[in-house]
Amino acid sequence: MAGAATLNLYPSVSFRRPSSASNLSSKPSFISIRVATKTFSRSRFFRIYAISSNDIKVGISIEVDGAPWKVLEFLHVKPGKGAAFVRTKMRNYVTGNTVDKTFRAGSTIDEADIYKETKQFTYKDGSQFVFMDLNTYEEYRLSESEVGDKSKFLKEGAECNLLFWNAKVIDFELPITVKLTVLDVDPGVKGDTAQGGSKPATVDTGAVVNVPLFINRGDEILVDSRTGQYMSRA
Repeated sequence: MAGAATLNLYPSVSFRRPSSASNLSSKPSFISIRVATKTFSRSRFFRIYAISSNDIKVGISIEVDGAPWKVLEFLHVKPGKGAAFVRTKMRNYVTGNTVDKTFRAGSTIDEADIYKETKQFTYKDGSQFVFMDLNTYEEYRLSESEVGDKSKFLKEGAECNLLFWNAKVIDFELPITVKLTVLDVDPGVKGDTAQGGSKPATVDTGAVVNVPLFINRGDEILVDSRTGQYMSRA
């Protein structure tokens, strides 16, 4: 970059700064960091944005005390006396712990640089779930505790989004809609389509899903992986 000064602290990291104030814009500022690791076959530029606590919303990822957190709930509070603040409930991506934390209104918070890549769940190796990059064939492994209840709707061949932070997998997302096969359910009865009842059905991932009365063994159904609710026949 012409007119830019480069500080090489070590080969894998470089910081670039504009050579004059004329290069500054009104857009949010960020630091570009080039990271080369053995884990990834390609290098990547990380952007670290500073946001205001007033911009906190559900689903945003922030970095607090050197760890990535997902905001689950938030509430802007303006008391009659004293300074305004933002009350949040956050989940730690790495540990899974949920905490309540309060930020002063207008304070600066780092937005966590979390990004997603699509990988395919290929098989389970003992207690580990193995995901593969279909382009590089590189494998990523998550433990049973890391996968948690999502295993109820995780089928071999499913394409999932793996979430990365600091070159590490910290979470993954199932497809919103999953197609499952009913293995065990009470037989349907003619005319049940018009009725509004439901019955439990065991699907091929081992999960139990409430399905309409007309569903039979061997039927393929669509389920919302976020709620576990039956959507329709496949």
